[in-house]
Amino acid sequence: MTESHAAYSTTSSSTTSSSTSSPSSPSAGPAGALEPGLRHDWTREEIQALFALPFNDLLFRAHSIHRAHFDPNQVQVSTLLSIKTGACPEDCAYCPQSTRFETGLQPEELMEVEAVLEQARAAAASGATRFCMGAAWRSPKDRDMPRVLAMVRGVKSLGLESCMTLGMLTDDQAQELADAGLDYYNHNLDTSPEYYGDIITTRTYRDRLETLGYVRDAGMKICSGGIVGMGEDQSDRAGLLQQLANLPEHPESVPINMLVRVEGTPLADEADLDPFEFIRTIAVARILMPASHVRLSAGREEMNEQMHALAYFAGANSIFYGERLLTTPNPEANRDMALFARLGIEPEPRAVSAAPADPDPRFYDAAAR
Repeated sequence: MTESHAAYSTTSSSTTSSSTSSPSSPSAGPAGALEPGLRHDWTREEIQALFALPFNDLLFRAHSIHRAHFDPNQVQVSTLLSIKTGACPEDCAYCPQSTRFETGLQPEELMEVEAVLEQARAAAASGATRFCMGAAWRSPKDRDMPRVLAMVRGVKSLGLESCMTLGMLTDDQAQELADAGLDYYNHNLDTSPEYYGDIITTRTYRDRLETLGYVRDAGMKICSGGIVGMGEDQSDRAGLLQQLANLPEHPESVPINMLVRVEGTPLADEADLDPFEFIRTIAVARILMPASHVRLSAGREEMNEQMHALAYFAGANSIFYGERLLTTPNPEANRDMALFARLGIEPEPRAVSAAPADPDPRFYDAAAR
């Protein structure tokens, strides 16, 4: 186990030290452990104090930090496709894809590569810059990896960023995905360590952190966030964000999902989360992880235009785009684009990787001569 992986395999809830650096100072590059202005030592008390700020003060602070790191009028647009649906053996209390719950969902086998690429082409044509593929697995089997890797290579060939969520990975599987060119791997922590056992019993928090360590060690970017509105309290939302912010490197993408209640799951009758509490969660995530994309994910169907606008102001700058989000509804694509137009927001262009710091001496940039 490498030093960096070991750091991912240990939760950070006991961290108590404070940093003297300002969390609002601009960063010099992508999110990372060595970037000036980023902290990885947030205490639970500090985070709960942010949640307790007057709403306008919290939004002002979050928006100021957001503006220092991003164009406030751009939102990154991703599309998510379920490449293998249902029949998952896990018992995640929110998930209609679990075999343990009667939700009426019909399981589907792993899609063929060309069928996935057809969807990716449509996503690119509609303005998405990142194509995310999700499979309802506890972890992928070795026999499925060749097809999965072909999907990654095919999506990359279309000029899209690629992202996958396949459950837990081994270190070898993470390296295979990285070698195929996968840009992002999604693996959510879901909630705080303290509340986690009330939601999932079939894998541990340490299991999730271990997979994140394998992903980072393989050189991929991390997409990791959680779900709010599952009956947790505010301290649990603070605990989730603490875990994410105190990782050795901040996730490049932090999806904040609102629970989508599905009949047949244990959380089907959960009470609505106060919309202002959801916006507070977005704002605190932005303050803790200034250089990360904070993504509005599941649950957007329940949010009106005003709530979307507040979320963008609070620091959300990424969305899943399209009519389906795995197995639950998502706002129609044209509704998102119409709201973008009214707010003066544009889709964020795909980032172009910078040239290597030490280029191969056998080559030179002819355009510079």
